[in-house]
Amino acid sequence: MIVMGGIVGSGIFANPREVAVELPSAPLLLAAWGAGGVMALLGALIYAELAARRPGVGGQYAYLRDAYHPLAAFLYGWVLLLVVQTGGMAAVALIFARYSGRLLGVALPEPVLGMAALLALTVVNCLGVAMGARVQSALMVLKIAAIATLIVCGWLLVPPVTGTAAAAPLAGQGVRALFAFGAAMAPVLFAYGGWQTASFVSGELRDPRRDLPRGLLLGVSGVIVLYLGVNWVCVRALGGPGLAQTLAPASAVMERALGPPGARLIAAGIAISTLGFLSQSMLTAPRVYYAMANDGVFFERVGRIHPRTRAPVYAIALQGAFAMLLTAWGQYRQILDYMIAVDFIFFGLTASCLFVFRRRDGGATSEGFRTPGHPWTTAVFVAGCWLFVANLVAQKPRDTLLGMAILLTGVPAYALWSARRSRRSG
Repeated sequence: MIVMGGIVGSGIFANPREVAVELPSAPLLLAAWGAGGVMALLGALIYAELAARRPGVGGQYAYLRDAYHPLAAFLYGWVLLLVVQTGGMAAVALIFARYSGRLLGVALPEPVLGMAALLALTVVNCLGVAMGARVQSALMVLKIAAIATLIVCGWLLVPPVTGTAAAAPLAGQGVRALFAFGAAMAPVLFAYGGWQTASFVSGELRDPRRDLPRGLLLGVSGVIVLYLGVNWVCVRALGGPGLAQTLAPASAVMERALGPPGARLIAAGIAISTLGFLSQSMLTAPRVYYAMANDGVFFERVGRIHPRTRAPVYAIALQGAFAMLLTAWGQYRQILDYMIAVDFIFFGLTASCLFVFRRRDGGATSEGFRTPGHPWTTAVFVAGCWLFVANLVAQKPRDTLLGMAILLTGVPAYALWSARRSRRSG
């Protein structure tokens, strides 16, 4: 549930339209979602072995620190706070605002509603891990039910679109078509992202070497089934070109199935789904900032636990503040473009940690998980991540390079905290 909760947010409801804009051809659109699922599953297999080899708290942060250098881990935590995690939360908060505003008839601007949701969840998670976990679990069950309802109703109650509206050729051929497919992968991979956040809590699992690999593989596989189902019913009901012109495709499908009550029902489901993702983000990612502070390379207060609630309240509040700041910006697709390129740089770098650990450890232990097809599958995932980043830089240089610039600001920040830590230890 933690793995699925980290993946399923707003992306599956909003991004089918974003993908269709780039790929109005229905077969290519479905192929993009299938390719994204393959990438996510390859990544989950690699992270499963990393978790078995390094089951401590911090997950991806700890893998980078132990495999390469504390600077690599710090830069990951730095952009997680400034760009990746908070950017993803801001994008999801804006989708929550879009659907909840329509559902409740609220005329407030979307950034205002999104910031209000983030503030409320920040407060809830500061009240304690148990409170945050109960809220997240309830929301996760509800959002799986919402997705299942969309798939079943779209399949059984909506007639398929016919004629020229069912599909459209991809504009451009050859290299242009390849670039269009690559650009379409940005919203796809954003929707599939988040499974790695389960590794942040590996140190608190009863048997992380057994349970986290199982959770990663079952959770990612379940999400692939759900996502392909949603996109299939959207394309079946609206066609590729129609999907590209529909700002709220899930609502459009449910309205065709059940009329206005159906649209309101799925709007409520989407709002709940986005809240579930935001709640999971509040539970998991602050543990990275907490680990950074305990390593002496971040604000000391961020590494403190509240004596009564036992929650890292400073880490949670800091993340919530940055997410609200990005939500105030209000540009969903720009947020998506500038954060996802940085995220996939570290996906590739983290996956390459497996080469380092295998060489150091001399092979997997008898109780550990082994990534099938390594080193070939690992090399394919690493290359796929970095080729995707290169394509994003070529297609949208301004937004993606902004994310890279934020990444580089972490170098002097790390030098400053490292010098301060050296002075204290000396």
